[in-house]
Amino acid sequence: MGAVTGLWRYPASSLAGECLEVISVGLETIDGDRLFGLVDASNNEIARPDREAKWHKVPRIRTRLSEAHELEIATPQSDWLPAPGAESDRAVSAFLGFEASIRPFRQDAAPDYAGPLTAERYRKAPVHLLTTASLARLKALHPDGAADPRRFRPNIVVDMAAVEGSFPETEWIGRKLAIGDLLLTISEPCRRCGFTIIAQDGFDDDPAILRNLVRHNAHNLGVYCTVDRPARVEIGETMRLL
Repeated sequence: MGAVTGLWRYPASSLAGECLEVISVGLETIDGDRLFGLVDASNNEIARPDREAKWHKVPRIRTRLSEAHELEIATPQSDWLPAPGAESDRAVSAFLGFEASIRPFRQDAAPDYAGPLTAERYRKAPVHLLTTASLARLKALHPDGAADPRRFRPNIVVDMAAVEGSFPETEWIGRKLAIGDLLLTISEPCRRCGFTIIAQDGFDDDPAILRNLVRHNAHNLGVYCTVDRPARVEIGETMRLL
């Protein structure tokens, strides 16, 4: 039905993701996905860009994992820095304008880290899948908007032909699909929140993005998937419904 054109993981929740050529998908999570959170150091509140304006700059903070699987971050004002740590916290705090701190969700995410942990905000499913057909449908509804996949934070983006008048994967709930050797069950639609309207590098704030999804697809774009058979996935792998 299409081929994989984008693979993403998000080492730190709410921060910018890392675009990869290959990802390793396990039964419970993608390797390296959502290991850390960003908190307000004054009250330990985890970042909520979808709800509070003070967090709206967070998606501009870049993240990546080193070959040793250690987190590195970069703000628009800083070079790449190892995290968590005092130097990365200073850089993030200077960028946001208040004292903030990057903290792991679990100790095994940063074995040498001795500071406090933070609670994971949520994890709906191991994989979030989005098709270019759905992005094309959103663009048709909102021609002036930027239907950029970064607004929606998918793990897997599949290029497939547009389906007139349809967000196709929303209609596949309960179906199984294969991407290369990976076998998934499509468990539920991905309900969108205010994060989708926030500006990032290359596009501006756009409330009409969410308004159109509310009106035309019951708040949804893309789907969550559970994993039946783990596997590595590479750019170019083909997707088929079973």
